[in-house]
Amino acid sequence: MAFLKHVGKHNNRKVVILYREVPSEEHMALLVYTDNLPSNFHDSIMNCLESNEGQSAESFSDVLFRNLLPDGRAILPALHKEGYIKKAQTNQIILTPNAKSSIRLDELNNILNGMATGKEAVQKMKEIDDNAGLVDPTAKKDKNTSDVASNTLSNENIANDLLAQSEKMISEANVLLAEGARLKEEAYNLNPSLKPKRAATKKAAPKKRVAVKAKA
Repeated sequence: MAFLKHVGKHNNRKVVILYREVPSEEHMALLVYTDNLPSNFHDSIMNCLESNEGQSAESFSDVLFRNLLPDGRAILPALHKEGYIKKAQTNQIILTPNAKSSIRLDELNNILNGMATGKEAVQKMKEIDDNAGLVDPTAKKDKNTSDVASNTLSNENIANDLLAQSEKMISEANVLLAEGARLKEEAYNLNPSLKPKRAATKKAAPKKRVAVKAKA
């Protein structure tokens, strides 16, 4: 089976991960259930996923934002508008790049986030890539240890990566805010008692009219 990024399972349902982490909610991710998509969405997403662009992207949402459905709509905003984007905890999502490999999304996020802080995480990620699957390389001991120094990120690379992440987060902010508002409204519909009550506004008392006596 071919190695594929951005795919996994949540509650035993196949998913495609759009955002590995939600800003300010790093324990949450945004995804779509592939078995819940109509054919026009499903085929377009899978074509993007299997493309070189999709597999080289750090965040699959970037690819969907740039590609279109057969009707001409951008895929990512259309997914949001149609209500197909769902939120789930990263520790409940299992990435399954192939039949023999799996890793929890929160574990993968820790590895990727740690790459900017130390060469140990960089080496661990390299071993994962070398194994052609997201399986924990600590379970296997390689006698021929490579030189981890060559994998150390320079300050310039880290700065460029942080800048790219900030620009991506800014471009995605509107989609995330809109999705957050939709989820909040869905919660209120399920349990109206959660909706904050508006404080009653006091009406200003009418001003008293002062009678002016006419001069003789």
